[in-house]
Amino acid sequence: MTTAPIIRAQGLTKRFGDFTAVDDLTIEVVPGSIFAFLGANGSGKSTTIRMLIGLLQPTAGTIEVDGIDVLHQPRRVRDHIGYMGQRVSLYQGLSLRENVEFYAGLYGLSGAELERRWGALRERFSLGEAEADKTEDLPTGIRQRAGLALSTLHQPRVLFLDEPTAGVDVHSRGLFWELIQEEAEAGVTVFVTTHFLEEVEYCDWVAFIDAGRLIANTAPETLRRDYSDGYGISIDLPDAERPRARAVLENLATVRSTPTGFQLAAGALTPELLEGLDRIVAGARAEIRIEQTPMTDVFRRVLDAQEKPS
Repeated sequence: MTTAPIIRAQGLTKRFGDFTAVDDLTIEVVPGSIFAFLGANGSGKSTTIRMLIGLLQPTAGTIEVDGIDVLHQPRRVRDHIGYMGQRVSLYQGLSLRENVEFYAGLYGLSGAELERRWGALRERFSLGEAEADKTEDLPTGIRQRAGLALSTLHQPRVLFLDEPTAGVDVHSRGLFWELIQEEAEAGVTVFVTTHFLEEVEYCDWVAFIDAGRLIANTAPETLRRDYSDGYGISIDLPDAERPRARAVLENLATVRSTPTGFQLAAGALTPELLEGLDRIVAGARAEIRIEQTPMTDVFRRVLDAQEKPS
């Protein structure tokens, strides 16, 4: 049985006068997945996300989120979604706790139910010590965690996150993505934009928009297969072990000798190749390193392919 998409946009177009910001965009998002929506500044990312959450009316096309027609029922869809923009919407002059109570009021949460939900989020996002602080005094990493916590306070089925890790240090970004993955594991669908291309590795699906048009819409591993050199595998091992290793590997990948062993080029880490690497390691003092083409290079090749004449 095929699961129906929880987000479905068809023929989505937005024009501002003579300028087309989004051009005939069609995407579908599977429930419980992390969907990365990428593109350079001015590519149409933010315009698209604003249409998906009902803040901006498209020129053409249809949008359905969690079974709701967003164009005709934009207010209703907001009860089903959480949204965190590039600038975390925490009101200055108020403490974090006061912000919590304000947002809770928007969703009719109060009393014991509010304490139950916020208590769980406060502990999970490590926000207890910051609860009494004014939001303008919070470090960026804590502000981002607080923004994500508040966007999930009403337990939405879909989370829209627009550049959620912008301005956050590498360590905090890693922690933030752990929280995002926990949301997905709990069944929440996450639609996220990011300009950190390496963050695609955390996602189940990736769509890439350029000048308003969709130029990639696939799984990250498919992008790697189609627009990268595959895997580079370095094997360091003693001279005496090399003839045996070469005999194992010759039919599995392209092999060349190096001063310390071998360098392999493989399009995919097939079960046969992994089994061969295990056989080499067994009983030998071998060191194996596996590297992939950086995702930044993958997307550069995607753009290059679009620019080539057909």
